Amino acid sequence: MSHHKPDLEHLFLNRRELLKRCGTGLGMLSLSAMLGEEGMLGSAASADTLPNALHPLAPRAPHFPGKVKRVIHLFMNGGPSQVDTFDPKPMLTQYHGKPLPASLSTERKTGAAYKSPFAFKKYGKSGIEVSEIFPNVAQHVDDLCIIRSMHADVPNHEPSLMLLNCGDSQKERPSMGSWVLYGLGTVNQNLPGFIVMCPGGYPIKEGNNWRSAFLPGIYQGTYINTANSRIDQLIENIKNSDLDSKQQRQQLDLVQEMNRHHEQLHQQDAQLEARIQSMELAYRMQMEATDAFDISKEPQSVRDRYGSGTQARQTLIARRLAERGVRYIQVWHGAGQPWDNHEDIETNHRMLAKQCDQAIGALLTDLKERGMWEDTLVIWGGEFGRTPVVELQAKANGRDHNHWGYTTWLAGGAVKGGYVHGATDDFGFKAVEKPVHVHDLQATILHTLGFNHEKLTYRYAGRDFRLTDVEGSVVHELLA
Repeated sequence: MSHHKPDLEHLFLNRRELLKRCGTGLGMLSLSAMLGEEGMLGSAASADTLPNALHPLAPRAPHFPGKVKRVIHLFMNGGPSQVDTFDPKPMLTQYHGKPLPASLSTERKTGAAYKSPFAFKKYGKSGIEVSEIFPNVAQHVDDLCIIRSMHADVPNHEPSLMLLNCGDSQKERPSMGSWVLYGLGTVNQNLPGFIVMCPGGYPIKEGNNWRSAFLPGIYQGTYINTANSRIDQLIENIKNSDLDSKQQRQQLDLVQEMNRHHEQLHQQDAQLEARIQSMELAYRMQMEATDAFDISKEPQSVRDRYGSGTQARQTLIARRLAERGVRYIQVWHGAGQPWDNHEDIETNHRMLAKQCDQAIGALLTDLKERGMWEDTLVIWGGEFGRTPVVELQAKANGRDHNHWGYTTWLAGGAVKGGYVHGATDDFGFKAVEKPVHVHDLQATILHTLGFNHEKLTYRYAGRDFRLTDVEGSVVHELLA
């Protein structure tokens, strides 16, 4: 009697499959002989050197040594106003209520200049001015690399979200987090390498913001609804109430073996491969994820530092995920109530900033104290900015969309601290000095991780695709 585990593949082998495999085998014998004569056959691959398709999340080296190992993307959904946050414009006060000297190319009809309702103050040794609505972030201004000359392509949410997150405003492309995970793999096989925390449901364009598109499905972002605070609500089916760990392992092994057989019959189907990998990851996550998302394990002093509320909780979780090896963590703010303030901007921007300011300041402090500052990149910003004039369609106390010029800031050991890059015009409408396109930002982010953005590619439909499409340049002036 054989003591070997039965191979399901043998049980399902029909005549056609037998002939196909025999034919393939003869061809491989010929190929082996030819390669051997040319000295092109190497030694057998070890488990650590198998193709990435077999170990899709294994850690991989970038093109060159990068300063950054992980990214925390604080995404302000809806488009925060640059002239009310990090790009003060005194000329708006002078022209308040008056037409601006030059016509502005805006999405909808707009009115007179609208001064910021918030006071700006200089902070730190750098003396960079920050709005009063971000007092905690302002304490770290000497650590911030503030880009005041960002610009995108169009003043609409959907294409601008896709451009920032996925590199193309119209076509479905892999998200930035998926590209990072594809390039680097992950150091923690018990957690997803790319996690998206978005409270209150999906935003505009939903899961397209963090999808893997034509990259293998294992590189897609894992969505977490952080409006929930209980672990079993944050992550569905995190516990099996009927089977213990050993029984689950046996059950999963059987299902995975059948899936592998089915996959071989269907020529390495990408969706099936993603499903197989996801099932395995879900099993391994049961202990690790429960710990990572449980902020009650943090000292009370740390929780107090971050503050209360959903945004504070998910920002603290972001730090916990980062120190556990998650490569790319995107923290959404304003998914349910966005920064898209066409009216009542004074009330709404103040409220939204209050929800996240303390937690962001705490995160920057935490990264330094835990020795994570040098190899973490923090990104703050939205998909575009807002106009320096009022929008007439609303109550004339808000701002319309503006893709011509807005602010994004970076922080961490890879970028210059206390540095302002570029500038908008006197009214904060258009980038006029050292403009930085979204593709330039993406190229720079990949550079901090050790990648040449032109070489981090994936072949699909007959061409090599990349995050930055056919554009983008690294902005070396941002780098430390």
